[in-house]
Amino acid sequence: MKVFECKRCGECCKGESTIGLSKEDIKNISSYLGLSEREFLEKYTVEKFPNRIEMKVVEGYCIFFDHKNKLCKIHPVKPKMCKDWPLIPAVIKDKTNFEIVKSFCQGLRNFSWEDLKNLKILRNPS
Repeated sequence: MKVFECKRCGECCKGESTIGLSKEDIKNISSYLGLSEREFLEKYTVEKFPNRIEMKVVEGYCIFFDHKNKLCKIHPVKPKMCKDWPLIPAVIKDKTNFEIVKSFCQGLRNFSWEDLKNLKILRNPS
């Protein structure tokens, strides 16, 4: 059973303070864009807390969200959190979090907590 099938609704790209970037994310994205890490950080990110770098948000969405095509403009190198979403540890380990995410994620709408509990991913999350 496939637990998640992206419907390209864009809800996961919406909101503030959602995606923290790792050093690896910064390296990969800046290289993909042909920018130095410093240029990338200055143009596309904000520092929310000490040592927490996040993507800028424009009109309520990640700066790299393509509204017309409902795709990530940096899809091949999008941050790990984005690649893993919505099956991240906080969602797969907690029913309340799962239900919250399911309420806005169209790709999870056909699946229940019970479906998720029965999968190997829940027993052995990365």
